[in-house]
Amino acid sequence: MNRLLLRQIKKHLAESFENDQFCKKEHFQEFIRAIDQSYDFQEKEVRLLERTIDISSQELNKANKLLKKQNEEMAKVAVTDILTGLPNRLGFHNDIDHALDMAERYGRQFSIIFIDLDRFKVINDSLGHHMGDLLLKDVAGRLKSCLRKSDTIARLGGDEFTVLLEEIYKSGDVSRIAKKILHVLSTPYNLDGHEIMITASIGIANYPDDGKTWGELLKNADTAMYQAKEYGRNNFQLFTVAMGEKATKHMELESKLRRALDRSEFELYYQPQMDIKTGSTCCMEALIRWNSPEFGLLAPNHFIPLAEETGLIIPIGEWVLNAACVQCKDWQDKGLKNTRVAINVSRRQLETAHFLFSVTSALNRSGLDPHFLEIELTESAVMQQPNFAISIFKNLKKMGVTLSIDDFGTGYSSLADLKHFTIDRLKVDRSFVSDIEDSPDAKAIVTAIIAMGHILNLSVVAEGVETQRQMDLLKESGCDCMQGFLLSKPKPIKEIFTDYGIIEQAFDVPITPQQVTGSPLRANPV
Repeated sequence: MNRLLLRQIKKHLAESFENDQFCKKEHFQEFIRAIDQSYDFQEKEVRLLERTIDISSQELNKANKLLKKQNEEMAKVAVTDILTGLPNRLGFHNDIDHALDMAERYGRQFSIIFIDLDRFKVINDSLGHHMGDLLLKDVAGRLKSCLRKSDTIARLGGDEFTVLLEEIYKSGDVSRIAKKILHVLSTPYNLDGHEIMITASIGIANYPDDGKTWGELLKNADTAMYQAKEYGRNNFQLFTVAMGEKATKHMELESKLRRALDRSEFELYYQPQMDIKTGSTCCMEALIRWNSPEFGLLAPNHFIPLAEETGLIIPIGEWVLNAACVQCKDWQDKGLKNTRVAINVSRRQLETAHFLFSVTSALNRSGLDPHFLEIELTESAVMQQPNFAISIFKNLKKMGVTLSIDDFGTGYSSLADLKHFTIDRLKVDRSFVSDIEDSPDAKAIVTAIIAMGHILNLSVVAEGVETQRQMDLLKESGCDCMQGFLLSKPKPIKEIFTDYGIIEQAFDVPITPQQVTGSPLRANPV
C-alpha cells in the first residue's frame, strides 16, 4: 500500500461520512487513525525487510569472496611443494603441458633437466631429516639463483628436482646450463654449523627428439640421470636411444629378478678356502648364481647391483643366509665336521631392523652352531657407517658368529679403525694378490696387511690366488688361508660332494623361498 492510494481511500471515506447521518465524527477519525497506524507498521516492516535483504546480500558477497580466495589457495597448495615453495609434480606436469601446447603451436623446442642429489640418504641418516630439509631448501634457493626467470624449477619429491627450459635456441645452451647447475650445487653448504658437501647427477631430455608427451620426456630425462650416476655421479648426460633400450632391458631384468625367488631359480655355488699350513679346508664361501630360463646361468655381477638398487637384495640375502646354514649343517652331519660356511652380506641388509633376528632365525632353523657361520662385509661398506657396523658386529659376536672384512685394502680403513671392530678374519683384496709376483709394491702391501692382521690376532685370507708362485709368496709372508682358482673354482653342490667324497644320494636338503617366509624380511620385500 503506497501513500497515494492511502490518500484516495481517506478522501472517499470522508465523502461517505458527510452523506451518512448516522455515522459519528469521532468514529470516522478513530477509523482513519487505525488506517494510518496500520500503514506505518507495514512500511516499517518493508524497510526492515529491505535492510535485511541488503545485509544478507553483503554477507553473501563476502562469503563468496572468501570461498573464492580459499579455493585459489587450495589450488595453489595442490601444485606447490610445501618445503621449498617450488611447483610439485602436479604443478610441473601442468607447466610441461603448457610448454607442449606452445611448442606444437609455434614449432618451438624445449628441454627438461632431471636433477638427483648424490648420496642424499647419507645426510638424512647421519645428521637427521631436519638437516636434510635445510639442505633441500638451500638447493632450491641455489637453483633459483643460477637459472633464468623464464625457467621453471620444481621439486618432484625426495631429493629430485626438475627444470623446464622453454627458451632454447642453441644446442649447447642446455649443456652450459647443466654445467652451471653442477658447479653451484657442489659448492659447500653451511647448515647449522655443519659444512656439507654434496653433488648432483643430471639427465636431460629434449622436445621433440626425446619424447612428445610429458611422461616420455620425464622418463627419458630420468633414464639419462641414472646413466650419469653409473658414470660416477656429479655429471650430466643427454638422453640417447641406446639409453632407452638399456633401460627397457633393465626393467625386464628387474621384473624377472622379482619372480626368481618364487620360482626357485637361485642356486648356491661354493668355493673352498684352504689353510696354507695344513692344506685342509677351513671354510666354504657361498656364492649365489641365478639359473634364469631366459638368460641362462648368471654370476652375481650380472644381477646383484640391480638387487641392491631395487631392495631385492634383502629377500635374496635372506634366502642365501638360510640356504647356506642348512647346507653347512648337512655337510657336518655327513662328515665335514670343522668346516664353516661364509656368506656375503650387503650394507643394505645390515641396515635393516630385522638383520640380527634373521641371523638368529636361520641358525635356529638349521641347527647350525653359530661359530660355523661366517658373515663377510666389504671394507668400504663397513667404513661408510663405522659406528653402526661396530654395534652390529658386537651383537653378532655375542651370538658366536664368525666375522670377516672382505676386499680389505680398498676401503681406506686403518689399524686404529680395525681395533674397534670385533672381527676374526681379514680377506686381502684380489687386486693386490694378482700383482704380488711382478710388483714389489703389491707384495709389500700384502705383507703389511698380513702383519697388521696378526698384530690384532686376526686370521688373514688371500683372495684370487691363481698361481703356485702367488701361493708360495703368501706362505712366505705368513698368510693363514687362501682362496682362488688355484685351489678350486666355485662349484655347485653336487661337485662339492664328489670332491670331498660325500655320498651324493644322501643329500636331500632342498632350499626354497618358502623356507624363509616366516622372516619379516621375506614377508615384506622392498
